[in-house]
Amino acid sequence: MIIDKLSQDLQLKIQKVVNLLKPHTKRAYLVGGSVRDLLLNNEIRDIDIEVYDINQNKFDDIMHKNGALGVGKSFFVYKLDDIDLALPRVEKKVGIGHKAFDVEITDDEREASRRRDFSMNAMMINIFTGELLDFWEGEESIAKKYISLIDEESFKEDSLRVLRAVQFSARLGFDIEEKTFEIMKEITLSDLTKPRIFWELEKLFNAKFLDIGFIYMYRLGLFEKLFTCKLNSKDVESVTAELKEAIFIEALRPYYFFYIVANMCGFDAFLWFKKLEAPNHYLRAIKNQPFFKGEISDIDLHIIAIDRPIKEWLGNYKAGIVERAKRFGIYDEIFKGSVTISKVIEDGFEKEEIKKEYRRRVLSELHTKNRLFR
Repeated sequence: MIIDKLSQDLQLKIQKVVNLLKPHTKRAYLVGGSVRDLLLNNEIRDIDIEVYDINQNKFDDIMHKNGALGVGKSFFVYKLDDIDLALPRVEKKVGIGHKAFDVEITDDEREASRRRDFSMNAMMINIFTGELLDFWEGEESIAKKYISLIDEESFKEDSLRVLRAVQFSARLGFDIEEKTFEIMKEITLSDLTKPRIFWELEKLFNAKFLDIGFIYMYRLGLFEKLFTCKLNSKDVESVTAELKEAIFIEALRPYYFFYIVANMCGFDAFLWFKKLEAPNHYLRAIKNQPFFKGEISDIDLHIIAIDRPIKEWLGNYKAGIVERAKRFGIYDEIFKGSVTISKVIEDGFEKEEIKKEYRRRVLSELHTKNRLFR
């Protein structure tokens, strides 16, 4: 069975659910991203199970008796051993915003799966039999590496799905099917809060195929919609190539995307993060980060290292930078040369002038010791 591809720990947890539900139903399914990732042989982090043939009161009773914690009572969702269990539901848009939906229970697998965003996320695996249910050609979309919507009307009702498609394209390296893409272009994001937009973009920041995500953001006009920034085609070509060739350090991975795109297109990455109300660590990471187009000389590398070790500089993604910095001893440490703060203070400088004079002396030493850069 496909479920056998799960880790032993997850299989034991699912078996516990099987034993728990066996007296009450034979229709309970793995759903959503876990099924997609099983077929892609990706790591499974979250397990969601939909439970059929049990009414709401009985379901609540079973969950409470077994110590499950309610995590979405209006959506009939409980958590048991890191697994989310829920009753199947259908949704109807009733207002403005990502959460403005009425929710009703259904006992029809096809209708329950219809509410999913994309066909690759709508497949279901019966945890009792291992049977795969695929009403919307999800297996085919995975095999052909494309992202396609299920229901046009319900898709249009949830504008967040535009951003979800983009981040999925960047994470999986998938194309967005043409009809889905054309519909996405017509959807406004004005009903989404800034934190909700940023939460979705964070998934893109950590994705493997940033160049693909970037191209879709550009083609969908998302830089204009989010930041009123219009990118020109020459910059788009350069950014795409830069993202393809970049070698990222994991600790800085969330910050590179805006740093590269904004700077190469003549915009301010700090303002982009600020406009989306990004957490403070993004603002700290991006603030006062120098950017260089093209080749970076040895002297420029040392100048950067006066203020921060190269391991903390977001421009370190370029080929050869890390190796050169390590050779010069400025990857883990800032560059000081022979200048000391104590000497600057001894020479009569005070307060803010100490830092300025220290930097001036280090720069002067760099420019006079050309032998470092041969």
